[in-house]
Amino acid sequence: MQKFTLLLLSLVLLAPLGIDLYLPTLPEIAVGLNTPISKIQTTIPIFLLVMGIGQLVAGPLVDNLGRKPMALAGLLLYLLGSILAATATGWLPFLAARVVQGCAVCCTAVVAFSGVRDRLDGDEAARAYGFLNGALNIVPALAPMLGGFLAEVFGWRAPFWFLTGYALVIGILVVCFLPETRPTGTVAVKSIPLRQYGAILRQPSFLAFACANAGAMGMVLTYVSLAPHVLMNEGKLNALQFSIAFGVNGFWIMLVSMLVNKMIRKLGRPICLAIGSLAMALGALTLAGGMMVMPTAWQNSWPLYMIPVAIAVAGLAFTVGPATSYALAPYKQQAGVASALNGFIQMAGGSSAGLLMMALPLAEKSALALMMVVGAILTGLAWAYSRKVRGTLTALNT
Repeated sequence: MQKFTLLLLSLVLLAPLGIDLYLPTLPEIAVGLNTPISKIQTTIPIFLLVMGIGQLVAGPLVDNLGRKPMALAGLLLYLLGSILAATATGWLPFLAARVVQGCAVCCTAVVAFSGVRDRLDGDEAARAYGFLNGALNIVPALAPMLGGFLAEVFGWRAPFWFLTGYALVIGILVVCFLPETRPTGTVAVKSIPLRQYGAILRQPSFLAFACANAGAMGMVLTYVSLAPHVLMNEGKLNALQFSIAFGVNGFWIMLVSMLVNKMIRKLGRPICLAIGSLAMALGALTLAGGMMVMPTAWQNSWPLYMIPVAIAVAGLAFTVGPATSYALAPYKQQAGVASALNGFIQMAGGSSAGLLMMALPLAEKSALALMMVVGAILTGLAWAYSRKVRGTLTALNT
C-alpha cells in the first residue's frame, strides 16, 4: 500500500510543483518575456482554473478508460507543457504552456483521488487524503528554494526543464508500478455526464463539503498570489528570504497535517472541521487586527503577514482531508465523476474566488483577510453537515 500511496502522491505533486517551483522567478520571467509581472502572476490562478474545469472532462474519462491510461495521458501533456514553457519567447506561448500544464494536472489529480476512493472508506480515506494534502506541503517548503537556485545558476527557464525531467521519471514509474484500481462495477458514461453531475450537485451535503475545500483553496491561492508582492516589494525580503519564509510555512502545514491525521481517529472528522473553521476565522481576525492596531512602521514587516497566514493555513490542514472524504463517500461506483466534480468546485471555485479578491479595490492584506472569512464560513457549514453523517472505518482491501 505504501508504494501505491507514494505513486499517487507523485501524481498529485505535479500541480504544486507547477506553481511553487517558479514563484521566486516571476520577476525574471517578466523581464525575459518583456511582459508586465501582473500578467505573469495571473498564470497561477489561470493554471488552477484550467485544472478545475478540465476535471469535469477528465473524471468521466478516468471512469471509462481506467486510472492508469489517464495518468499516462496527463503526464504526457505535462511533459509537453513544461517544454513549451521552457522554450517560450513571449507572453502568449507562455500562457499556452501553462494552460497545457493545467489540462495535464486535471487528469493526474482525478486519478490520484479516485485511487484513494477505490481502496479506502470513511476515516481511513480521510487520513489518506490528509496524508496526500499534508505531504504536498513539502513542495511549497522546498520548491521555491530549488526553483530560485536553478534560476540563479541556469536562468528562469531551468525550473521548467526540471518539471520536464520530473514528468518523464514519474511516467516511467507509473508504467512499471501503478496498478489499475478501477472497480469492476464502475458506471461508464458516453460523454460529459451532465445528469450525473446534476444529481450529485443536488445533494446539499456534497456541495457543503466541496465548497469548504474551495474556500480553503481560495484562501491559499490568494496568499500565494499576493505573497511575492507583500513580502518582497513591501516587506523588502530578497528572493532567498522569501523562499525561506514561504518554505517555513509549508513545513508548518505539513506538521499540522500530521497532527490532523492522528486527531481524525481519536476525535473524529466533525471536530477537525470545526477547528479548521475557527483557525481561518482567527487568522482573519489576527491579520485585520494587525493592520488596525500595529504602528505604521510595522505594517510592512513580514511577521504581521506570515503569523496570521500560519494560523489560517492550519485551518486548511484541518479541512481538506475530512471534507474530501465526506464529499466522495457515497460515490464508490462513480469515484472518477465525483472526484472530478469535487476537484472542479475546489480548484475552479477557489481560483475564481482568489481572482475576485485580487480584483477588488482592496489592499493585499485586506483581500486575504476577506478570503479567510469566506473560508471560515464555508468550513463552518461543512461542519454543520458533518454532524448529520455517520462515518465508518473500513478495512483496507490490498
